[in-house]
Amino acid sequence: MEEITRKSLLYKTSVEYGDYTVNHAEGCSHGCKYPCYAMMLAKRFGKVKSYDDWCRPKIVANALELFDKEIPRLKSKIKEVHLCFTTDPFMYGYDEISNMSIEIIKKLNNNGIKCTALTKGILPKELAELSKENEYGITLISLNEDFRRDMENGSAPYIERINALKQLHDKGMKTWVSIEPYPTPNFIEQDINEILNALFFVDKIIFGRLNYNAKVSQYKDYKNFFNQTAQTVIDYCVKNKKRYHIKDGTITQ
Repeated sequence: MEEITRKSLLYKTSVEYGDYTVNHAEGCSHGCKYPCYAMMLAKRFGKVKSYDDWCRPKIVANALELFDKEIPRLKSKIKEVHLCFTTDPFMYGYDEISNMSIEIIKKLNNNGIKCTALTKGILPKELAELSKENEYGITLISLNEDFRRDMENGSAPYIERINALKQLHDKGMKTWVSIEPYPTPNFIEQDINEILNALFFVDKIIFGRLNYNAKVSQYKDYKNFFNQTAQTVIDYCVKNKKRYHIKDGTITQ
């Protein structure tokens, strides 16, 4: 795959539930059509020219060398590092990226730094051999494979994501799910409870609404829909003693 180099890698993120983050690839082959906010930003700042360009990821060839320089300088400031906010650390079908992600997590853990990771790919079983403080998650907004093929064409099938996450859970790892960006019923008719029940084993649930798509506002009473769905998630988490986070702007008046 194509390679790029960077001058720095670790940085403090402004994402509401993040601390430090690393994005050791540019672009993402999953090709999400929500649209993808990361792709929108990359186009705005001239990093990619088109959707097709975005779907051809490039790996940061000097990522591990940068880590060896940046970790000693920043580790006293870091509570945890998230992989990733603008790409996918376990991109489906890209072993080069997955292998680098594992090496990055190892370097951070060896320096006493906790990691979190989120993917629409397959979480490798090797992660169970790393720090028990790490937290591994998948994004899952539906169980309908036709919807996935339409909206996340290059991503891993839903059942494969869930099974890989469950395997890590069964090995004693901390697991979570991001149910975001959750679609309104004019995209797909579905029951949020079915998704919650499929992920009964996770320790934490993050829920957020779909943004940046005009079709959302075309759905009658979409604000109430997201309010009610978010409350369903909260009630489920409280009942089952799970941690949860509702993304800013999901619940509105």
